[in-house]
Amino acid sequence: MTEPSSDDGRTLRRETERVVNEIAQGLCTLDAGVSWFSGLAPTRQQMVLQEVAGYAMQAHVTAADGRAGVARSGVKPTANPSVMICMDPPRYGFAGLPSAEHVKAFRVLVSVFAVADTRRRERYCKGACGHAWHNLPAATEQP
Repeated sequence: MTEPSSDDGRTLRRETERVVNEIAQGLCTLDAGVSWFSGLAPTRQQMVLQEVAGYAMQAHVTAADGRAGVARSGVKPTANPSVMICMDPPRYGFAGLPSAEHVKAFRVLVSVFAVADTRRRERYCKGACGHAWHNLPAATEQP
């Protein structure tokens, strides 16, 4: 398997940003996002996990966000990704998990990001937000 070119990497980052923010804003279901993620090659899944972990860090995920997100994710609280995100401070080495845990990690990361980003949108961006990713158009049927 070859590494994606830098253009492919940028395209994947933009697509990841769109899918994750649509899920966080309720414009796309978590299951649709998981379906998109599951269709990626393992190296691309690792890239997506690194990207989404970065979004979670930027959203300043708290341990409380972690617990609430894990509850939404459908992943057991004792699974590695769940334990990692609920630590204080959270651990973000999701791309280093075995490939069999990537889907769980994606579910947890996106769910926790949704909790943290919603909190931040309501608290800091309400009515005066200039962040393009907080002003997405209505849902399209695809993730």
